[in-house]
Amino acid sequence: MGIVIDIVGGLGLFLFGMSYMGDGLQRAAGDKLKNLLAVLTKNKLMGVLIGAVVTMIIQSSSATTVMTVGFVNAGLMNLQQAIGIIMGANIGTTVTAQLVAFELTDIAPLIIGLGVFLYFSSKKKKVKDTAQILIGFGILFLGMSLMKEAMQPLRESPIFREALTNFNNPYVGIFAGFAITAILQSSSATTALLISVASSGMISIDMAFPIIFGQNIGTCVTAMISSIGANQAAKRAAVMHMLFNVIGTLIFLIILKEPIEFLVLKISPQLIERQIANAHTLFNIINVIVLFPFANMIVNAAEKIVKGEEKQEISEVKYIDNRLMATPPIAIAQASRELLRMGKLVERQYNTAIHAFIEKDEELTKEVFEMEKHVNKLESCILDFLVNLTKKSLTDKERDILVTLMNTLNDIERVGDHADNIAELAQYKIDNDVNFSDKAKNEIINMFNLTKEVYKTSLIAFKTANIDVSKEVLIKDEKIDELEKSLRKNHIERLNNSVCSPKAGIIFLDAIGNLERIGDHSSNVALAIIEVINKRKNTIEDKEDE
Repeated sequence: MGIVIDIVGGLGLFLFGMSYMGDGLQRAAGDKLKNLLAVLTKNKLMGVLIGAVVTMIIQSSSATTVMTVGFVNAGLMNLQQAIGIIMGANIGTTVTAQLVAFELTDIAPLIIGLGVFLYFSSKKKKVKDTAQILIGFGILFLGMSLMKEAMQPLRESPIFREALTNFNNPYVGIFAGFAITAILQSSSATTALLISVASSGMISIDMAFPIIFGQNIGTCVTAMISSIGANQAAKRAAVMHMLFNVIGTLIFLIILKEPIEFLVLKISPQLIERQIANAHTLFNIINVIVLFPFANMIVNAAEKIVKGEEKQEISEVKYIDNRLMATPPIAIAQASRELLRMGKLVERQYNTAIHAFIEKDEELTKEVFEMEKHVNKLESCILDFLVNLTKKSLTDKERDILVTLMNTLNDIERVGDHADNIAELAQYKIDNDVNFSDKAKNEIINMFNLTKEVYKTSLIAFKTANIDVSKEVLIKDEKIDELEKSLRKNHIERLNNSVCSPKAGIIFLDAIGNLERIGDHSSNVALAIIEVINKRKNTIEDKEDE
C-alpha cells in the first residue's frame, strides 16, 4: 500500500511540477506566445515549428492539439494549417522526456529553494516568472525521485516481474501505453512512469518501444474528447491527430523499430533512462519527417472520415472556444475579437432601428428584434467565457484587460437594448400612425447620425486601443448631451404651440433619451480604454524608476 501511495504521490508531484513550470513559461513568453500562434501561415513547415515551440512552452502536446482544435472550431485556422501544428506538437512534447531523463533528482530541493528565494525576494514580474519555472522544474524532479524510489522494492516482487514479461508482446505494450496515457491525459507522465520502472532495471528498451508507440496514440484521446460538440472542421482536426499517430506507430512497428532501436543503443549504450528519452524523441521527429510529405493526404482522409458541411448561424460565437483557455493571452485576444464582432452586430442593429423609425418600416423593426436575440446570446456566451477565464492563472495586466472586456461587453449590450427600444418606438409609430413635423424629423435624424458616429468611433477606439480616438469619443458624446438638451427644449416648445401631437412628443423625447444613453455607453467604452492605457504607462514608469 505504501508503494502505491508513493507512486501516486510522485506522479502527482510530477504533473503539478510540469503544469506549474508550464504556467511560468507561458507568463514569461506572454505576448510572444500570442503572436507566435497568430502566425496562421499556409506554410505547413512553419506550422511544425510553431507547434513544437508552443508545446515546449506550455509543456503539453495535448493542450496544443486541443487549442488547435479550438482554433479550427472558431474558424481561425484551416485543416492545412492545423496539420503542421499537430505534427510539431509531437516533437515539442519530447523535451519533457529529455528533461526527466537527466539525473537531477539530487539537486531538485536546491532548485526549489532557489526558486522560492527568488519568488519572495523580488517584486519584478520577470523574476517571479523565472522563479515559478524553477520551482515547477524542481517539483517535477522531486516527483520523479519519489516514483523511482517507490519502484525499487518492486524488483523483488514476483507478481510485478511476471506482469512485466507481458510487455515482450509489442501489442500488449502499445495497449498499456495507450491506456495509461488516456487515463493520465499526459504522454509526459507516461514517459516519466516508464523511466521510473526502467531505472530499477525491470524493463529494456525493446520492451519500452511499444509503450512509447502506445502513449502517442493515447495522447490523441484528449483532442478527440475535446472535439465532441465542436463543428465538422474541429472533429476533422482531432481525427488528423489520431491518424498521424496511428499511421506513424504502424510504420515504426513494421519497418523502423529495429533500425531506430539500433541507433538508440549506439547513441546511449548504458543508461536506460537516456535510451527511452532518445527513443521517444527519435520516434516523433522521424514520424514527422516520414509523414510530412503526405500531410495533404492525412487532411483528405480526415475529411472523408468526418463527412458533412458546417452550417453556422449568426448567433454562434466565431472566435472564442473553451479549448483556447490553455493559453490565456490567446484566449483574451480572441475574446476581444468576439466582442468587437458583437459590437459590429449591434451597430447593424442600431442602423436598422434608425431606418425602421424614420421610414416606419415594420419589417425592419422585426429584424431589430431578431438581432436583439442574437446579441443577447452572444453576450451570454462571451460573458461565460470571460468568467471562466478569470479562474485561470493570469498576470495583473491580463486581469486589467479582462475587467475592461467585461465592462465593455456590458456597455455594448446596453447599446443593443437601446436600439431595441428605438425599434419598439418605431413599431408604436406604425401601430398608431404617428407622424413628426418636418423640423422634428430633421432634428432627430441629425441626432441619430451623431450618435451613430460616436458609437462607431468607440468601436474603432476599442479595436485600436488608441487614446486619441478614445478622447474623440468623449468630445462627441458631450455634443450629444448638448444636442439632447436643445432638442428636448425645442420639442417641448412645439408641444406647447400644438405643432406636434402629444403621442409624437412622447415618442420623440423617448427616442432622444435612448440616443443620449447610447452616447453615454460609447463614452464608457472609451473611458475604459483610456484607463487601461494610462495604467500601462504608469506601470512602465514605475519599472523605469526601479
